[in-house]
Amino acid sequence: MILRAFLVALALWAPLQVTAQQAVTEATGAQLRGIDRISGEVFEVILPSGQTANLERITIKLNACRYPVGNPAGDAFAALEIADRQSGAQLFSGWMIASSPALSAMDHPRYDIWVMRCTTS
Repeated sequence: MILRAFLVALALWAPLQVTAQQAVTEATGAQLRGIDRISGEVFEVILPSGQTANLERITIKLNACRYPVGNPAGDAFAALEIADRQSGAQLFSGWMIASSPALSAMDHPRYDIWVMRCTTS
């Protein structure tokens, strides 16, 4: 009886664990936004893939930006490398997601950077 209940529960639970992956397209660049928490200055950067931008004390490199196929205004996610210009220390390396900036955020006392969208031209 217990085995039967376990198998029924497993059969009902297993389909919930299957998730469909959304098809994505590689963009030519990304629009990023940031804030200097000390001065309160907000800045925007449009960065082509593979390029680097120098902003005051940090360097931002965009490795890739992807978005749902057929929906360039959709949920963008960008592969970024952010480093301190003076020490060269890596501050962030990974994917940032436009719809969930806190999911994979850069932890820095002065700067906050997030992805706005991918650019296609």
